[in-house]
Amino acid sequence: MNSARDSGARPAPGEFSHVEIWVFDLDNTLYPHHLNLGRQVDERIRNYVANFLKLSYEDAVELQKDYYKRYGATMRGLMAEHGMRPDDYLEFVHQIDHSPLEPNHALGAAIEKLPGRKFILTNGTRKHADAIMQRLAIHRHFEGVFDILAAELEPKPSVRTYIRFLERHGVDATKAAMFEDLSHNLVAPHALGMTTVLVVPPDARVILRGGWELQSHRASHVDHLTDDLVGFLEAIACGR
Repeated sequence: MNSARDSGARPAPGEFSHVEIWVFDLDNTLYPHHLNLGRQVDERIRNYVANFLKLSYEDAVELQKDYYKRYGATMRGLMAEHGMRPDDYLEFVHQIDHSPLEPNHALGAAIEKLPGRKFILTNGTRKHADAIMQRLAIHRHFEGVFDILAAELEPKPSVRTYIRFLERHGVDATKAAMFEDLSHNLVAPHALGMTTVLVVPPDARVILRGGWELQSHRASHVDHLTDDLVGFLEAIACGR
């Protein structure tokens, strides 16, 4: 599964010939979804919500889902509706076990072959991103990390977050490609002129998320689809 048209073909030569800047989401994009690091973060978010608002765990789960849906991040909902200061929250929820991650030398080699600048754009923290990049042994390939603090605490999919990224790093959107595991996070970059790539779990025809969080992989804002990020990047490099 490598094309947004679901043709099974690799990127055609020249499809990425204009791209000079490569932008990657972090969680469930640069490492496999099945490692479940996100589940660890979700668990810590729920515990934080329960403790902060004195709720039962079950009520905290429901509130987390509601705030994530309405605000793009639970943190944003807690800030807007309860005046929470984000520093302690961000530190707490990202204190997870990164040991399931192992060096991915094939991914590093594929990223290294891409011509131009490379960035990570994440709703997580720089500390979290650094820990993951170190575990994957890909840290040296990236020029920078644009995290939730750089985004002024406004998470993807807000278009303002992508605009802030483009302006801070002097990136021409029409010469950039964005890789993401969530379809709705590609709406804004596509509208800004970026080439978009949806990364899904291996052999997945259905992305394992709640239905409200998804849009079809055939949506107009998804230019390409792949369930093999390394192979996809290698094909791009070969086609340059």
